[in-house]
Amino acid sequence: MARQARAWQRMLSGRRLDLLDPTPVDIEIEDIAHGLAFVARWNGQTRGDYAYSVAEHSLLVETIFARMCPRAGAAQRLTALLHDAPEYVIGDMISPVKAAVGPGYEALDKRLSSAIHIRFGLTAETPVRLKKQIKKADKVSAWMEATEIAGFTTAEADRFFGAPDRALIDGLSIRLRPPVEVRAEFTARHEDLLRQM
Repeated sequence: MARQARAWQRMLSGRRLDLLDPTPVDIEIEDIAHGLAFVARWNGQTRGDYAYSVAEHSLLVETIFARMCPRAGAAQRLTALLHDAPEYVIGDMISPVKAAVGPGYEALDKRLSSAIHIRFGLTAETPVRLKKQIKKADKVSAWMEATEIAGFTTAEADRFFGAPDRALIDGLSIRLRPPVEVRAEFTARHEDLLRQM
C-alpha cells in the first residue's frame, strides 16, 4: 500500500496546518505575519538591500484600499490586509506561473483564504464587489512596486497594471525593511483592525 504524502506544515506557533484541508483553529496571525514578512514579491527580483515582502505589500494595499474606499469598515480593511495571507504557506507566485499551474493553485489558495477569514471573523468568501475593490488597490500597489523597485518602465507598468490615479499614491512610496520590522507592523495593524470590528 502506497504511503500518503505529507500535506501539513508545522508552524512556529506549534500548530500543524493541513494545506489541503485547513481549519481555522490551526491559523495564528503570528504565523501569517512571520511567513509573509519572509516571502519576497517579484521572485526577489527587486532593487534594494531587503526583499520586498508580501507583508509590506499587504500593508500598502490596505492603505491604498482605505484611500479608495474611505467609508470602508474595519472588516473590509482587514480583508484587504489579508488578501494575500495564504502566501504565508504557499509562497508568492508571479501571475504567469499561477496561470501555468492552473486551477489547482487557485483551489488551494481559496481553501486557505476561507479558513483564514473564518479564523478572524470575516466571511469565508470575499464578496465580489469588495474583491474587485481590493484587486484595484492591489494593481495600484503592483504599479508602484514595478516602477520603483522591479525595473519596469512607467509605460510597461501602465500596460500591465493600468496607470494609477496619482491622488491614490500621493505621499506613498515603497519601503524596504528588515523582516522583523515588517512582521511587527503587520501584526500590530491586524490587532488594531480586529479591535475596531
